[in-house]
Amino acid sequence: MADRDESAKAARWRMVEEQLRARDIVDERVLAAMERVPRHLFVESALEYYAYEDRPLSIGMGQTISQPYIVALMIQLLRVQPSHRVLEIGTGSGYQAAILAELATEVYTVEIIPSLAEEAYTRLKALGYRNVHVQYGDGYEGWPEAAPFDGIVVAAGAPQIPLPLIEQLHEGGRMAIPVGIARGTQDLILGEKREGKFLVRSVAPVVFVPLTGKGGAQD
Repeated sequence: MADRDESAKAARWRMVEEQLRARDIVDERVLAAMERVPRHLFVESALEYYAYEDRPLSIGMGQTISQPYIVALMIQLLRVQPSHRVLEIGTGSGYQAAILAELATEVYTVEIIPSLAEEAYTRLKALGYRNVHVQYGDGYEGWPEAAPFDGIVVAAGAPQIPLPLIEQLHEGGRMAIPVGIARGTQDLILGEKREGKFLVRSVAPVVFVPLTGKGGAQD
């Protein structure tokens, strides 16, 4: 077990140095969080060997865990501070929520697939993440009871930015969301709420599984 833990720790270090720091991930807090969180515990056991490669992996139910670089990029865009409260749409395996939990005071995450929500909740609690709140529901609606949020990250492609999410963003808050068609390249959009206005810019082309539910993308 000790050898396995040391091997995973070394793999995380290489992931951070070769896939993240060598590119444009410069936030030291994000890099440190990525090095701490054991990604191999958030994938199926048959895929553990590939856990620290820079690629998405299946987590079942037609969903994936995003590649490490994209997770780091989206979180870096949020500029998460220790006092921040962050909303995540698309819990998946819980990996991104764990990274956020290393950086923020409270993380609220919504998953539309019941089994994934339950598994992520169990996994996150087992790993000691007491500041993560998991809810089964339609991410299009956000989590109004816990709003407003300092940051919102959406881990699924939407045809447009859901209005409820904009409304739940705190003044000065940031949102990272893939926007585009269901089965094709999307634009990773960074939005900021400034003086009541929601200002957006395109960051990079990405490919995400489509958002489902009320705000689901159409082919």
